[in-house]
Amino acid sequence: MSSTASQQAVPYPARVTVDYPERLDRLTTLLRIFWAIPILIIISLVTSSGSATWSTNEQGQRVRDAGGSIAYTIGVATALMILFRQRYPRWWFDFRLGLERFGFRVGSYLALLRDEYPSTEDEQAVHLELDYPDARQLNRWLPLVKWLLALPHYIVLLVLAVFALVAVVVAWFAILITGRYPRGLFDFVVGVGRWALRVDAYALLLITDRYPPFSLE
Repeated sequence: MSSTASQQAVPYPARVTVDYPERLDRLTTLLRIFWAIPILIIISLVTSSGSATWSTNEQGQRVRDAGGSIAYTIGVATALMILFRQRYPRWWFDFRLGLERFGFRVGSYLALLRDEYPSTEDEQAVHLELDYPDARQLNRWLPLVKWLLALPHYIVLLVLAVFALVAVVVAWFAILITGRYPRGLFDFVVGVGRWALRVDAYALLLITDRYPPFSLE
């Protein structure tokens, strides 16, 4: 068996599925953007570094310079740890896993995939798994260029995100009329999220050196 076939037989280290709902509530779907405001505030507080400074530019305008997000800061620190120590602190991984799960539950709620209000702890109907890496098996130099290697994926994902937004809008009307999320649209939106998760696992979370497949599956 070839190495490529062997890799395809092994599940990717980042996986996510969302349980398909048979029926969805029309009222909460209609007002979803308003219901989501409290949880959006919470996730923005959790992911923000909370630091900001004000300065004056050359035109005399006052501008705000906000600090990077917690996820970005830990990502840079993780890259340095792999580069210099070939270690991936477990509690950093656990924190980022919890954050990814929470973020995906919020994203699924916004994309109308589920009616349950996103929990900050419970798994609910969104099942996301990341495999904890053995940092000694990771190439210590790849974190320096993974963001560059992942650029083709980001270009494709940008296009897919536009189609996914259109799919959510179409699904919004379908749910209001029928109370159901068209299965084809549901699978497509989840697939785009799955693709993005794999790219994040490779380029940002740095849990694997295995290049993400160009696939919604």
